[in-house]
Amino acid sequence: MSTINCRGRLVDLSRPKVMAIVNVTPDSFYSGSRCSTTEAALARADEALAQGADILDLGAYSTRPGAAEVPAEEEWQRLQPVVTELRHRHPQAVISIDTFRSSVAERAVDAGADIINDVSGGTLDDRMFDTVARLQAPYILMHMRGTPATMQQHTNYNNLLADVISELSRPLRRLTDLGVHDVIIDPGFGFAKTLEQNYELFAHLAEFSVFNCPVLVGISRKSMIYKLFGITPEQSLSATAALNMLALQSGASILRVHDVLEAVQVVKMWEMVNQACGGNI
Repeated sequence: MSTINCRGRLVDLSRPKVMAIVNVTPDSFYSGSRCSTTEAALARADEALAQGADILDLGAYSTRPGAAEVPAEEEWQRLQPVVTELRHRHPQAVISIDTFRSSVAERAVDAGADIINDVSGGTLDDRMFDTVARLQAPYILMHMRGTPATMQQHTNYNNLLADVISELSRPLRRLTDLGVHDVIIDPGFGFAKTLEQNYELFAHLAEFSVFNCPVLVGISRKSMIYKLFGITPEQSLSATAALNMLALQSGASILRVHDVLEAVQVVKMWEMVNQACGGNI
């Protein structure tokens, strides 16, 4: 599948897209991504679009380990003015909402959002899949075990690749049965995986083509990078760019990033090399 339907507009994913992270939070793991006010989030979104972002991913609940619990109403109050104003300012922008709560997802779509990005893959809200089906919004199905607070206690796999694919297959089948037509698969790097498991899964990224769905890769400045080198998220841009290039070579359709300009450059370079190789990389 190379297109998704966003409010009647087909978005072509045959060319890789860049998804910009806009965190309406005070506590996300990367300090450079935190927007603690509506104005800061809007400025970040404006800048991302100017730099070439194809999708804006708005989140108001940090899913880093140890992050503070955010009540659903507070999550929505953080998101609502940003979604509403962005839809007014940028009518053609594709807006994704990073939430695992069906109530927040529904209100966001009603306010103008296009895509629901659920880090829990439907495991933290049993009403999410029915809500997505009713809204007919594209849905990002990510692999995670447990909750953001407990996920790193759930890293025991019999066979990492087979288990992750199996654990994504079941909810994908349910979504299909409910009539959800546009599903994007996210392997969930950093969620219920050790550092070594992240790289093992990344090495087999091309195997996720088995789903015949677009694949999103979100590795931007994550611990699988900075812990490997003993550095900080702030020092992880160059390694992020390198992994993003490898992700494109393995078939990723969407790169979810903090650094839009650099990701846009990676996509352009990949396109040039791919063209020179006759589309065979």
